[in-house]
Amino acid sequence: MAEMRKNKAKSSSSSGFLNRSFTMHAPSKVDSNHPKVHLFLKNQHSQNRPAPIPKFHDSMDSVKGKVQKLRSLFESGKSSSSSSNLPSPKEHASKPVLRPTKSMISLGFINPSIRLPETEDRIVVYLTSLRGIRRTYEDCYAVMMIFRGFRLWVDERDISMDVAYKKELQSILKVKNVTLPQVFIKGKYIGGADVIKSMFEMGELAKILDDFPRRKPGFACNACGDVRFVPCRNCCGSRKLFDDDEGLIKRCFECNENGLIRCPACCD
Repeated sequence: MAEMRKNKAKSSSSSGFLNRSFTMHAPSKVDSNHPKVHLFLKNQHSQNRPAPIPKFHDSMDSVKGKVQKLRSLFESGKSSSSSSNLPSPKEHASKPVLRPTKSMISLGFINPSIRLPETEDRIVVYLTSLRGIRRTYEDCYAVMMIFRGFRLWVDERDISMDVAYKKELQSILKVKNVTLPQVFIKGKYIGGADVIKSMFEMGELAKILDDFPRRKPGFACNACGDVRFVPCRNCCGSRKLFDDDEGLIKRCFECNENGLIRCPACCD
């Protein structure tokens, strides 16, 4: 019995120890004159004290001043460069556009020293019918449409159909790389597409073409359809002939490299 009482007393003491509250109660009155309390309050006031604002503003003002100086330097450099690049009032004035005022007929065409022999009675145009280079094809087409508008017969020399015309033009102009189209009127060299267009717009081309006979509207060659080439009648366009005497196949010398000849109906 005595042992049981002792165990109950121990359990009650341990439970009471565990059930104790660990909360701390601050004293109702604090002595501010105590040296430790005075030191604690002083440290707390020093931590809560804000930083000196005037010093911060001074540092910001100095930074702003430096930025403004740099900005003024760059702006002055830009203004000087822009002022130097600005055109002067004389340069700013619109430049007059130079336009030909004299008649091209009185000047003797464009280049009278360049001539195409045996073509004094016709208009010769060196051109191409291939559309490999769009700008070249459009220029050739535009020039031909101008001449067809006058209902004139034109000796079209297509270098894509016959390489001999290209060599002929190179020898006449004495240049290796020729541009197309190239126009000759009455054996005299006129120029390219730009010259023909400008002459047509100014009315000079109509004056030059007054002497040429006009064709009927819608007229076209029945043999070639105004293509100016037909298949070779000797070899039928094959460029090959069989020699009965030698028993060999030979090259036909009456046609060009494409087996074509000039139309005998409209190009004689």
